[in-house]
Amino acid sequence: MKIISGNSNLELSEEISSYTKNALSDVNMTRFSDKEIFVEIGENVRGEDVFLIQSTSFPANDNLMELLVAIDALKRGSAKRITAVLPYFGYARQDRKTGPRTPISAKLVADLITTAGAHRVLTMDLHAGQIQGFFNIPLDNLYASNLFINDIKKNKRDKNLVFVSPDVGGVLRARSFAKKLDADLAIIDKRRDAPGVSNAMNVIGSVEGKKCIIVDDLVDSGGTICNAANALIDKGATNVYGYCSHGVYSGKALDNINDSALEEMVCTNSIKPTFEVPKSMRYISVASLFGEAIMRINSESSISSLFD
Repeated sequence: MKIISGNSNLELSEEISSYTKNALSDVNMTRFSDKEIFVEIGENVRGEDVFLIQSTSFPANDNLMELLVAIDALKRGSAKRITAVLPYFGYARQDRKTGPRTPISAKLVADLITTAGAHRVLTMDLHAGQIQGFFNIPLDNLYASNLFINDIKKNKRDKNLVFVSPDVGGVLRARSFAKKLDADLAIIDKRRDAPGVSNAMNVIGSVEGKKCIIVDDLVDSGGTICNAANALIDKGATNVYGYCSHGVYSGKALDNINDSALEEMVCTNSIKPTFEVPKSMRYISVASLFGEAIMRINSESSISSLFD
């Protein structure tokens, strides 16, 4: 087995390789003067089971192209199996046509990864579950929920608790958290006025006198989760915390979160932060989750048993 890292999140790759007790393989990823990407694998990969770790986060297009070129280099180096490990799968929000003459970019990216030569994909908390069907190769979708639940218990936040879905689409996720901790469930009825702009309208469920935890798969500008937190406080919630799998945090996300009713925002390190992390934010490592999954894929063992 060989583990190779792209440039999107080298720190996470090093943690994963440390967990698996396999040092990162030597690779040279550089740019020509016109910013074309060049990849050279620095050691023999013929007949090897190779895991290429690369989140397609900001800058999304550069990191995606780096992933594709690296897959092609491994394929031409005669790797036996290439697993694209994407802690964060970019373009996942474009999973359907939202209007006339609009793309389904998630399907396009799935085709690109497959055509480049990947044999399987390992990712975490896809924004839309149907994206698994966009691939004609095996895809394993991991879940950060157990890591979050352990963190909630560790910080003694599992008493007098309500899990909140920031929109109707996340109800199943919030319900699974509530079931595991025997907690109540609430839903934010959200109206989106424009792409990237949301307004929280109504709170469905009782939150008065409760600690509320908003769970989501990703936070981008922070508008949805911040509006939800403010609405919960207005309805009598005593504390509001945010947990998300992928902290995209673009635009004015930091200002929005700092100015909101959120006491703390917790996310995984699937995306490397490009800013100085404030005290109101905290990161949980997914290295052990991905490291265990990689070792199980390599040994042809069950991955679903990780979540039993």
